[in-house]
Amino acid sequence: MTDFSQSKPRQPDMIPRPLLLAMLGLVLATLALTTFSVLTGREKLGQPQDAAIVQERSIILQGGGAQAVTVLDENGQLLLDLPHGGFITVIQNGLERARTVARADQSAPVRIVEFANGRLSVIDDTTGWSVELGSFGSDNRAAFERLIHLQ
Repeated sequence: MTDFSQSKPRQPDMIPRPLLLAMLGLVLATLALTTFSVLTGREKLGQPQDAAIVQERSIILQGGGAQAVTVLDENGQLLLDLPHGGFITVIQNGLERARTVARADQSAPVRIVEFANGRLSVIDDTTGWSVELGSFGSDNRAAFERLIHLQ
């Protein structure tokens, strides 16, 4: 049997001082770079390039629980009822959140837009929310490519 009454008191876990200083330095460097960028009017990078619209379609995405989504055309006619909507449900959830924050109409249509430079986006004109579908991989992009061509 071990006698714990004789053990040394345990020191609290501490973050090493050099690590704290390094984290502070990282925060200050980030603020300095951001301030410099704003004050000098540096051009924004990483934003999608403008291009002509090749094709677009308006649809309505309605959530149906954690995984389900219903896709309607702009007139409210059923296109797809997906009990396991996968990535389409993810986009619908993001759209629903943006509209909730903006206190916007949840039943308004969104546009799936294909641009001449190959970009494919979902754009919500109600809130200004948009998502670049190519950022999520080819399989997820393909789900919305099928929707844009669906009759």
